[in-house]
Amino acid sequence: MASTNPPDWPQDGLHVAIVGAGITGVNLALGLLARNVSFTVYERAPGFREIGAGIGFSPNAERAMGLLNPDVLAAFKRAANPNGEDYFQWIDGYRSDELIFKLYVGKDGFQGGLRSEILEAWAQLLPPGAVRFNKEIDTISAPPEDNSSSSSSNRRLRLHFKDGTTATADAVIGCDGIRSRVRQLLFPTSSSSSSQSPEAGYTAKFCFRALAPMPAAMAALGQSRSMTRFMYNGPGAHIITYPVASNTLLNILAVISDPSPTWRAHPQRQQHTAPGSRSEAEAAFRDWHPTARRIVGLLPDAMDKWAIFDMAARPAPRYIGTAAAATAAAGDGEGWGDRVCVAGDAAHAAGPHLGAGGGMGIEDALVLSELLAAVDGKVTGGGTGDGGDEREREKGRWVSAALEAYNAVLYERTQGVVRATREACDLFQWKDPAVATDPRQFGDRITALFHSVWEYDVAGMVEEALAELE
Repeated sequence: MASTNPPDWPQDGLHVAIVGAGITGVNLALGLLARNVSFTVYERAPGFREIGAGIGFSPNAERAMGLLNPDVLAAFKRAANPNGEDYFQWIDGYRSDELIFKLYVGKDGFQGGLRSEILEAWAQLLPPGAVRFNKEIDTISAPPEDNSSSSSSNRRLRLHFKDGTTATADAVIGCDGIRSRVRQLLFPTSSSSSSQSPEAGYTAKFCFRALAPMPAAMAALGQSRSMTRFMYNGPGAHIITYPVASNTLLNILAVISDPSPTWRAHPQRQQHTAPGSRSEAEAAFRDWHPTARRIVGLLPDAMDKWAIFDMAARPAPRYIGTAAAATAAAGDGEGWGDRVCVAGDAAHAAGPHLGAGGGMGIEDALVLSELLAAVDGKVTGGGTGDGGDEREREKGRWVSAALEAYNAVLYERTQGVVRATREACDLFQWKDPAVATDPRQFGDRITALFHSVWEYDVAGMVEEALAELE
């Protein structure tokens, strides 16, 4: 149930600004809400929106939801589509239409649904006024060192939005996706440095995404193939299908290796989408088995094709900034970057091939919620220093320590998932046909990749982060 009144947050407690109201940002907000930590979410769009059609969440993501906020897991389960079978099943989509391998996902595991419906189910749990829409961040600044005011609002970071308004917070968490403005501010491009700033780059793969009415899907594929998750592998492409919207729609994702990459510019300077058509998809799959071609035939005549970006080539060196980080904000202030971090796709954008990107964002949200709640417990009530100004400075030091602990615990975990996702796509698209079409070799490799994500000790991750903070 959604809250009917704003939480009763202590006036001297920690206040967190969350930039972005997607999966990661909303889950972080719900994690802080469950721990009674003050927050505001700032979203550049006029309302909640989720691009794409279907999404699935892996077992580790569900465990993280339960630890983050039990209401989050319950809302997800209400919005998720039931599994037809509790397996991932890979088909030779090119030659034979025969099963290559099937992987057990657990009882009712790795459920999925429409991204928009899942996000809306979570958004309904937020209290009124928690999200400020039409707020696109421009810069971040901090007060000068010689500011002697004891007011917490004068010691806080200041967010400057493109509409000319400002807001303050003790910590800023950038959950603003692969085009992340917060990431740009933390790691600005320097003309005096030979190093490149971190950003998402085109993977030389694009996809078609569509929702087909279930009666048409069953007519083309039969009930078994329409009512559970299947993946059709082949040279240079693959297709994923699964039911959503209470089994009324078949989600279709057709991923194609770009024969002449055209999305070379990074997403800050180029659109994710371009005009596409079913005839283009049909050309890419013209030599495939008739079953795969029938799936492609379910696509609409005209649709967008979506570039797939990730941060494998130019990863963020870390997820928290440094104290010296600065941008061209109003006036010259003290360093602020060590109280700002990125999470979710802003930190570690990955392709969709392991179904792990959304889950990584929820793991980020869980760790950040626990750490920031621990800091809030230390600083609320005036117990961190003798004077108000010194108390606020110590609050800043604790925030910096919390974000450093988040970075220490999750950096290698999430970067490893980015790399593993690329490896999974190579298997699906037969980069090494001898491995990809051999049931034993493919099964061993793909099981190891998925289990490296699924079998992670989420509760232990939280304990490690809290120990790191102390």
